[in-house]
Amino acid sequence: MSRSPFRTWLRAALLALFFTLALGCAEADQQGPTGTVSWIYDGDTLKVDGIGKVRLLGIDTPEKKDSSRDHYLQQQGVSSKVLRRMAKESLQFNIAEVKGKRVRLEFDGNRQDRHGRTLAYVYLPDGTLLNRLLIEKGYAVVYRRFDFRLKEDFLRAEAAARDRRAGVWQK
Repeated sequence: MSRSPFRTWLRAALLALFFTLALGCAEADQQGPTGTVSWIYDGDTLKVDGIGKVRLLGIDTPEKKDSSRDHYLQQQGVSSKVLRRMAKESLQFNIAEVKGKRVRLEFDGNRQDRHGRTLAYVYLPDGTLLNRLLIEKGYAVVYRRFDFRLKEDFLRAEAAARDRRAGVWQK
């Protein structure tokens, strides 16, 4: 039994539509989810509407109060006074530059940390990678405990910030 030309055309059109939609969904997934930053917890953790609590992947900012998490920077000779000031400045920077903005998230490896926070690279509306920007400004250091795709790039950015004596690296 032969098919009518219309049925053949319709089938081809539906297949083309299906593949176009599938490709579009795949591209959207590669670009990552987006959402508006509604809250800043500290220098490396924020709330993104529709996603929840997001921990910036690959970086660590000083804690608000003295903490064992600041051990690496203390080993580098960074004083507790500078650490507390940088914790406050990184929080203020994120409030001024990120809060209320629509950001795009990108994942790498594990999508959640042990506290249930989403681990992500966070891109600002202009395409700037917030994680790296915080390192460049000296508000954050590279999180050395785990491997991640941009670790070498982040380490170079940290070395440059240290050379410029930016943020935590000031003397």
